[in-house]
Amino acid sequence: MNTNKTILFSIMLSSLMGFSQEKLTKQNAVNITLENNYDIKVVNNNLAAAKNSSSIYNSGYLPTVSANGGANYQNRDSENEFENGTTQNNNSITDSYNASIGVNYLLFDGLGRMYNYKKLQELYNLSEIQARQVVDNTILQLLASYYDVARLTENKSNQEKSLAISKDRSLREKYKYEYGQNTQLDMLNSEVDVNNDSITLLNISRELNNAKRDLNVVLGRSITTDFKVDTTVNYTINLTYNNLLNSAKANNTILLQAEKNIELSNFDLKINKSNWLPLVGVNGAYGWSNLHIDSDTQNAFSLSAQTATGINGGVSLSWNIFDGGATKIRVDNAKIAIDNSEIQKDQIEQDLERNVANAWETYQNALYILQAEQKNVETNKRNFSRSEEQFKLGQIISVEFRLAQVNLLNAVNNYNKAKYTAKIAELRLLQLSGKVLGADY
Repeated sequence: MNTNKTILFSIMLSSLMGFSQEKLTKQNAVNITLENNYDIKVVNNNLAAAKNSSSIYNSGYLPTVSANGGANYQNRDSENEFENGTTQNNNSITDSYNASIGVNYLLFDGLGRMYNYKKLQELYNLSEIQARQVVDNTILQLLASYYDVARLTENKSNQEKSLAISKDRSLREKYKYEYGQNTQLDMLNSEVDVNNDSITLLNISRELNNAKRDLNVVLGRSITTDFKVDTTVNYTINLTYNNLLNSAKANNTILLQAEKNIELSNFDLKINKSNWLPLVGVNGAYGWSNLHIDSDTQNAFSLSAQTATGINGGVSLSWNIFDGGATKIRVDNAKIAIDNSEIQKDQIEQDLERNVANAWETYQNALYILQAEQKNVETNKRNFSRSEEQFKLGQIISVEFRLAQVNLLNAVNNYNKAKYTAKIAELRLLQLSGKVLGADY
């Protein structure tokens, strides 16, 4: 009787502790991860840097403007000796100031600047795809961790129920032994089963706590945050192999990056070809200068001050007619790089088709196993219910009842595992098709 009170107290305490825990839904977990995950924060910063690099300020299209200024001071004493033997001492002080502002602009550079600017835009687009790949991988990692917590949560609940059954059986065996209805061996075996179930529960609790800490790391928050998860699983309906494969070819981030690399290689070819064309530039400047001379020997014709202002401008043309074949080598290598990029894309597309086919078969097998395990649970539940009635009536021995109990627990846990394995298989399939973000979690 005291044992039953202890079990009831433990269940009530566990329920009260559960009320204080945060209920973390799948969608909330995704939202928190998108905001706090460290990998996503880094990739967002990299994306911002790529946005800056693709700006017009990094294109070479804008002119350069420079300003210069200066001031000079000179104090000079001189002694002049003439042919008649006389000498003259002279002191002169010269102040000069100057300032100018100049503008340089490249009118034409063989179209290299235009292609380079377009390349910068494509590099930003490539960074967006890479960022999406990181987000997709992180969301898949998040959901895998989330469902691992859910699986262990249900395993813990199942183990607690099994432990309660073992304690009730142990109490019955104790009473039977005291009244001489069975042997001490039956009582000791039941106590061993209670201890083994308690140890199993302790191990599951440890695994659950570890899984929660792992999930908190993905969420980017304190690892000590406690929470409960939603153990319901919803599967995406109407998934077909052909639709998933077509979606993968259109949306898979790895394949999209390969296509962008081909575009970038084409821009590199055009940039290198632009070196065969001339460069045309214009420049202009406005300048101001002031000179003041203070000398002991000044006369009416001596220069004492001068101020000058002026505008100048010009056009420059340069054409590297032959650079020893360096441009030709770069152009030839750029063509080879394009060929390599196209080969890599073909390989990635073939790998993608294989991966989708493998993931589809894995998903179908997982769904079949899920149905089989569900039937096993139903069968073992009926078997346990009959065994429990027979055990209470004394029609079967304790060992047979324990076997039915263990079989039911294993069946429930196997179904539990199959349920989440099928969902993860589905999410991996959606990730390959570029649809994991926004899927039915």
